[in-house]
Amino acid sequence: MKLKQAVTGIAALACMTTAAHAQSAGSFYVTTGWFHLAPQSNSEPLKVTSIGGSPTNITEANTGASLSSADTIGITAGYFVTDHIAAELVVGYPPSFDLEGSGSLAQFGKLGQAKQWSPTLLFKYYFNAPTAAFRPYLGIGVSRIWFTDEKITNSAFQANVLHGPTSVTTDSSWEPVFNAGFTYAFDQHWFAGFSVSYLPLSTTAKLSTAANTPVGTLNVQSETKIKLNPIVTYVNIGYRF
Repeated sequence: MKLKQAVTGIAALACMTTAAHAQSAGSFYVTTGWFHLAPQSNSEPLKVTSIGGSPTNITEANTGASLSSADTIGITAGYFVTDHIAAELVVGYPPSFDLEGSGSLAQFGKLGQAKQWSPTLLFKYYFNAPTAAFRPYLGIGVSRIWFTDEKITNSAFQANVLHGPTSVTTDSSWEPVFNAGFTYAFDQHWFAGFSVSYLPLSTTAKLSTAANTPVGTLNVQSETKIKLNPIVTYVNIGYRF
């Protein structure tokens, strides 16, 4: 009888331990790790939209730009709504992107830079049982994108193409996020993960130039639409409560 009770007790303890390992409904978790952002970028030609306050529609042929890749640290916080569905908030320290000239602007190299902010809300569907160590998932969500510290840093580009000191602003937007990845649990609390995300993202960069002209200094407005479409990878370590 005592042996039977002991076996029953061990079995019950094993079930409790297994349950503690589960990424199941009601579980909270946090992760931190490294983001690599790889824009698949290109841009439309630079278009002059206004000179001295008068509307224009002048396209500067064979001009373009692309963005460099960037790395940054990030954190996430998530909650399992069910055994298979989790909601997750993703934030990262804003990475700085370099704007590189293309076409006739390639000779100038780096034209400017900007920092990107993109807090994201994801909903993920996890496969396999909550007790499984390895759990792949698919996710979809939305990200709020905006840029700060936008500036032209290339004096030769400003002098020879824009013809004067120039300030830059960019659009903000809501964008969809498509996500896939997996987690691997080491024990009841610690796990590691990897994910890949894609954002179909574009923004319009608007330039305001105090241009030197034969009739004096005029305000020149120009713009270009830049497609970023970044592929974002995230390698992380996490803790489940």
